[in-house]
Amino acid sequence: MRQLKGGKQKETSKEKKQRKKEFNEVQKQVKTIVVPALVVVFIFIVAYVYLKTRPNYNMN
Repeated sequence: MRQLKGGKQKETSKEKKQRKKEFNEVQKQVKTIVVPALVVVFIFIVAYVYLKTRPNYNMN
């Protein structure tokens, strides 16, 4: 059994299941919030670089 931060008391199976459930919920939140946000930021960076580096065409 895993020792809790307090030291002397051991983690019960119920606490272990709860900890694993919370960890899985955090992983799901990462996939649904953080990853799409990073994709949006990446798209903005790519668009900015594209717009700043394309050649100017002057029709004079």
